[in-house]
Amino acid sequence: MQGELENALALMFRREGAPASLVVAGRTDAGVHARGQVVHLDLEPPHLTRLERLSHGGAPLPALVRKLNGIAGRAGDIRIHRAVMAPEGFDARFSALWRRYEYRIADVAAFQDPRARAYTVWHPRELDADAMDAAARSLAGLADWAAYCRPRAGATTIRDLQEYSWSRDADGVLVARVVADAFCHSMVRALVGACVAVGEGVLGTGDPLALRDAGERTSAFKVMPAAGLTLMEVGYPPDEELAARAERTRGLRELAGEDAVG
Repeated sequence: MQGELENALALMFRREGAPASLVVAGRTDAGVHARGQVVHLDLEPPHLTRLERLSHGGAPLPALVRKLNGIAGRAGDIRIHRAVMAPEGFDARFSALWRRYEYRIADVAAFQDPRARAYTVWHPRELDADAMDAAARSLAGLADWAAYCRPRAGATTIRDLQEYSWSRDADGVLVARVVADAFCHSMVRALVGACVAVGEGVLGTGDPLALRDAGERTSAFKVMPAAGLTLMEVGYPPDEELAARAERTRGLRELAGEDAVG
């Protein structure tokens, strides 16, 4: 998504010089969806002048949305919903307090809708939703998630998992709600895989927590496919706290080496 938008901006402002690269709130692996992605972009006066011309005297930011959707959104994979002037100190990545992801699984007890196949994983057996939810809730908290992250040299795997739960929607589809300050590479899909193993009866409800506390990667569960995962929402503090949050998080994340989510 980021690359497609940057290519569209380069084409749109080819005479003015391409703007600075986009900064995204959540970097995701290929195949992971985003419904509530947030980005920020620094525009210089020549870019704003170009937008004013495109808007024919109207508001420039709707013209930016319209033009980008006409270029990057042509294939239907990307859609920009709105653009606003960011408050002072805003950083899409470093000002964020939390990211909320959703993972969808349609087991044989659910209505397996082919129309939702692109963002819902089908599972060939019935899963125990209550056991999965109990295991997920036991994992919440600040911890070292090395057992659930793909290792990266020099990067910490300590994250604050603020919420993790499972429930069935109206169609019986199992939906995970996963919220954290940030995620390391493959963490969400590994968390889902551990709870699927619980739902199958391969692991007990206390095993995912024991595996986390052991602190080492394990083959006790499978990392789930990317297609079921969607970035749903990103949370930010009040405007007057954005700059301080960004400064504090930037220092932590540069040490932590925040990775792509998958």
